[in-house]
Amino acid sequence: MMTTTIDAVELTRELIRRPSVTPADEGAMDVVERTLAGLGFACRRMKFGEIENLYARWGDQGPNLCFAGHTDVVPVGDVGAWSKDAFGAEMVDGVLIGRGSVDMKSAIAAFAAAAAQAIEAGQVRGSLSFLITGDEEGVATHGTKKVVEALAAEGERIDHCVVGEPTSAEAFGDMVKVGRRGSINAEIVVEGVQGHVAYPHRAANPVPVLLKLLTALQDRKLDDGYAEFQPSNLEVTWIEVPNTATNVIPGVARARLNIRFNPNHTGQSLSDWFNLEASRAAEGFPGKVTVVPQISGEAFLTEQGPFTDLIAAAVADVTGQAPELSTSGGTSDARFIRALCPVVEVGLVGKTMHQVDERAPVAEITRLQQVYSRIIERYFAG
Repeated sequence: MMTTTIDAVELTRELIRRPSVTPADEGAMDVVERTLAGLGFACRRMKFGEIENLYARWGDQGPNLCFAGHTDVVPVGDVGAWSKDAFGAEMVDGVLIGRGSVDMKSAIAAFAAAAAQAIEAGQVRGSLSFLITGDEEGVATHGTKKVVEALAAEGERIDHCVVGEPTSAEAFGDMVKVGRRGSINAEIVVEGVQGHVAYPHRAANPVPVLLKLLTALQDRKLDDGYAEFQPSNLEVTWIEVPNTATNVIPGVARARLNIRFNPNHTGQSLSDWFNLEASRAAEGFPGKVTVVPQISGEAFLTEQGPFTDLIAAAVADVTGQAPELSTSGGTSDARFIRALCPVVEVGLVGKTMHQVDERAPVAEITRLQQVYSRIIERYFAG
């Protein structure tokens, strides 16, 4: 049997040293592939567009427990604001500093180390798999979504999935994610007729129409929440009227907004609502109102049951406390994986993700490996 011991911290450092800012890979996926191949995983690179993805599987029997994660990271930002090289993976007083240390190269390394232990111990009575993408922090069009579609078309079965996003809130293991709100963006363009402010009858001002539409959208209370979910919220994120003159009625006005929504809504129902309100706002207006929605993901919930109980018990084995089962936060690639199987997210404390001096205590990376080891052990024991 081809097995080896993996040092999760050193593997995390090796991954951090690959500056894989979306969509760049910089060899990060090669590191993961080489590591998993060394454990006897059958590795398959799945490149879509310019994005590197990897699906790797150990075993050919069910059940198949999958780990999902991403090697890509967000940009560094102000390089000079970092206390250490963002891609240097330096250790300071037991803390690993570097872009991706929290989100989420450490989780990939921790699960790989846990998998190595489980395989060596003969605990895997079925299959373990890894679904790793390089397109989670970007637009996510050529990453997990494409891989999931390809695997589904081929009939590949994944029974349950653990995603390594940094889910802990204040202390390690205090929270895991069992669902996520959906997300929809909308771009609004109101096209009128430009003219002189002294002759409004010769023009059609798009600004009042845009304001009327935005007011109607914001005035609606979307809901009071949903079981396990907080209320949906709409936020206007950008408004532009490209007009520098004080005596000109502009010809166009634009806005963007985002809604994070719970299962009271679907992306399509919200899109239909946008168009209905746009039609109302445009009544009597000689110009044109266009709304272009983009659904980033639908709301989903992994119902409490044997799998969520197993995850919570594994965390409690290590921390001594049962975690909160939460649906808070933004979106993740779990929104795509849930089309294949039940999915739960378990990871480090996320306070410094995307920040300058992103950092993870070495002790927490070790504890995450322990949690993943208990998940694997409990999963196949059952």
